[in-house]
Amino acid sequence: MKKVTLHVEGMSCQHCVNSIEGALKLIGVEGKVDLTTNTVEVSFDEEKIKMDAIKEAIEEQGYEVV
Repeated sequence: MKKVTLHVEGMSCQHCVNSIEGALKLIGVEGKVDLTTNTVEVSFDEEKIKMDAIKEAIEEQGYEVV
């Protein structure tokens, strides 16, 4: 399992946390959102999913991965 911390802009509340964590779960990625640092820590299997798909799942919820 690979762990990566992504900086995500646009998050401000628990709804944001639920939205991102839920979208990641749907694609088989474990994600933990930290609103105080505007980060999302993701754990995933590089052989099963690519980083581009993770970023896309977050951005489809209306947030920007920087």
